[in-house]
Amino acid sequence: MLAAAAACALLIGAAHAEGPYRNPDNKSKDDPGEGTYPVPYKKPVVSEIAAALQRIRGYMEESTPSRVVRGDGTPVTDFRTPVADAVLAASHSDFGITVYEMGVVHAGMLKAREATGDKRFTDFTARHFQFFADKMPYFRAQEDRFKLARKNSFSRFLDPRSLDDAGSMCAAMMRARQAGVGPDLSAMIATCGKWVSKQQYRLADGTLARQRPQASSLWADDMYMGVPALAELGRMTGDRAYFDDAVKNVLQMSAYMFNPQLGIYTHGWNANNPDAPRFYWARANGWAVLTMSDLLDVLPKDHPGYPKVLDQLRKTLRGIAELQSGTGLWHQMIDRNDSYLETSASAMFVYVIAHAVNQGWVNPATYGSIAQAGWAGLSTRINDKGQVEGTCVGTTFASDQVYYYNRPTSTAALHGYGPTLLAGAEMIKLMGNPAFDIEHRVRTYHYVPKGGQTDYREHH
Repeated sequence: MLAAAAACALLIGAAHAEGPYRNPDNKSKDDPGEGTYPVPYKKPVVSEIAAALQRIRGYMEESTPSRVVRGDGTPVTDFRTPVADAVLAASHSDFGITVYEMGVVHAGMLKAREATGDKRFTDFTARHFQFFADKMPYFRAQEDRFKLARKNSFSRFLDPRSLDDAGSMCAAMMRARQAGVGPDLSAMIATCGKWVSKQQYRLADGTLARQRPQASSLWADDMYMGVPALAELGRMTGDRAYFDDAVKNVLQMSAYMFNPQLGIYTHGWNANNPDAPRFYWARANGWAVLTMSDLLDVLPKDHPGYPKVLDQLRKTLRGIAELQSGTGLWHQMIDRNDSYLETSASAMFVYVIAHAVNQGWVNPATYGSIAQAGWAGLSTRINDKGQVEGTCVGTTFASDQVYYYNRPTSTAALHGYGPTLLAGAEMIKLMGNPAFDIEHRVRTYHYVPKGGQTDYREHH
């Protein structure tokens, strides 16, 4: 009994421990009704958000060389005749410039330019995409001559073999094209777009699927790896069949993987073992809501799937919001508060919640302060170098909690950078949104809609 009482006392003490931050919006220094916080609980300052985004941009510039070198590290300067050992120069951070995570970085850079007006963000994307355009003929010639297959640095562009190879970067290329950033990459878009829309393995009902780690597996990740590319193909070509496919995949993947009781997604589902235990990995949920947000951004409002996707997004945001931790961040296993707090998923949630508020998809009175609290936690994960800390490394669709709980975090996990750029950019827009006022009352924040609107279900 004594041991149990002592343990209880420790838990209570930890729950009420002094944090390093006081709320600067509370001008009363001796207010007994407000303690301290583990994160900077305050109304976000636009200049501070912009400075954080600039640190990330600077680190990404430094960490993503666009150069071709030989196996011994010497630069390739003659691009007339290919050599077998020519590869993309590696960065000290081990960031690949052709990988799917970098597609999210480009999405973040485009949003950061839009929010701040600073062209340096999109200069980053233009540099990468110009390099792709310039060097694609060389690496194609290298492949024709030496048959390197997956050892070719441009293999994802020359011969995509998965949604990871094709979808995210394909969507980024089309978004850059729409924004007038970078060169014409229409040939590369055609290749990756064909893979996503025509060549990727699917279930019999047309749901995008994988043959790993088990045959006929669905990953919530693949909502993002496939659907935004389909949506952008619809916007670029005007062919509504792409929108139909995108909507179908969101709704069918949700039918397989969404838990309506919890309001969140399991990481994966397998057709040959449909009753397996479900594991609720946070980043999988991040991919899901980011997908629905991106789709709604380009889906025609008169499309019959629009209200269905919006309804599914709202259901998921409610489930996610209810699981936010007392630091503003979310846990690695989103439904398990003894798992660690994870950055990439938290950033996706902050972005999508803030974006949903800004787009009028959800009520600011309900969700504005949730996004704000999320940014408070997320801002502590951006260090002085511009590195994003606390991001889970790449993770497969697994069958036990031990694996998920113990996935390491790393500043070299590129998954955290794009979502954090997105989140910061959208928070800048949130702070300047004229549709509501942000009031500090009773020691917390109230997003008060202008015009008296309270029910967003009827209007959006």
